[in-house]
Amino acid sequence: MLFKYKAVNQAGAETDGSVEAVNIDIAISSLQRRGFVITTIKPADDAGGVFGKEITIFEHVKVKDVVILSRQIATLFTAQVSALRIFKLLAAESDNKALRKKLFEISEDIQGGSTISFALSKHPKVFSPFYINMVKAGEESGKLDETFLFLADYLDRNYEVTSKVKNALIYPAFVVFTFISVMALMLTVVIPKIGGILESSGQQVPVYTKIVLGLSSFLVDFGPFIIILLIVGGIFLYRFLQTHAGKDASARIRIQIPYIGDLYKKLYLSRIADNMNTMLSSGIPMLKAIELTGNVVDNKVYEDIMRETLEAVKSGGALSDAMARYPEIPGILVQMIRVGEETGELGNILKTLAKFYQREVMNAVDTLINLIEPVMIVALGLGVGFLLAAVLIPIYNISAGL
Repeated sequence: MLFKYKAVNQAGAETDGSVEAVNIDIAISSLQRRGFVITTIKPADDAGGVFGKEITIFEHVKVKDVVILSRQIATLFTAQVSALRIFKLLAAESDNKALRKKLFEISEDIQGGSTISFALSKHPKVFSPFYINMVKAGEESGKLDETFLFLADYLDRNYEVTSKVKNALIYPAFVVFTFISVMALMLTVVIPKIGGILESSGQQVPVYTKIVLGLSSFLVDFGPFIIILLIVGGIFLYRFLQTHAGKDASARIRIQIPYIGDLYKKLYLSRIADNMNTMLSSGIPMLKAIELTGNVVDNKVYEDIMRETLEAVKSGGALSDAMARYPEIPGILVQMIRVGEETGELGNILKTLAKFYQREVMNAVDTLINLIEPVMIVALGLGVGFLLAAVLIPIYNISAGL
């Protein structure tokens, strides 16, 4: 909530402005920490909104913000600062409006007697169940500073790998979209005019030119219907992907695409190993670690695998034996986990596996980027070359016959 205020600063000069806070008490405390003597303060009903309502649709807390927040919390805990003061301080200093609101609310809950993990659990869009359970384990062990450092390191690694994969896939998607847009523009705007010239000449045109002219005529005549069909199809596809069957189909297609599927598999395996290593290192029990890993792996296929693995381990089975039943889990990973179980070094083995698969993901992304660029150049060249040849060769023949 936004409050407007008038105050006297430390130099004795009058000043006014606005401050963001959950309630007026926190707004006053924030201003007093800056050395202001408040004369008036009231809600800014019309600030940053429409019809007196605040616009929150574009407010978002990024993973990078949570990484930085976790490191700041860890540093302040190491400096023996109280939890309440930490969250109040970070809330007052945060540049992200959405995160600032969350931190103010968390500080209020802590002031009211809530634990940090319970206060964080009220904001599931910012703090995942994995994050909350890690904090809870830190509270129980009295090692909150180490816990938040673990979280910051984990989130940083996960963010780096995931963002690199996304960026690698965005580039070819953008190039393909641009190519299709340019081709559609030429076929609906440029080619019809040139087609009229070719038809008025009365000369025979090659078969490939007829194909291009026919495709152009089809897009001109039925273009609006195609666009409507694509929009409707996109809406139905989106709704289908929100269903259980849609999520399952999407997850399976994602890991079965040639080469891209291997990249995604390595990403999910690195996430599984890293999650479990981080939680087991923080003292979270094995069963809880498996359950939370399934919740944050972000793929329905591997989520189901972890859920079924959890049931097998609950029944007394070994983690390696439970995971060995699934072809999506490589044999090397199963063997390494079995060695970790036999030697009591499962945490270190999972850490090694996480680093291995993270390197594999990075190498696969670099290879993909290096492969995509020449393939795209060749494909675009062939497409544009065919279109130009289909148009220019008949025009050249007409000019030669004059």
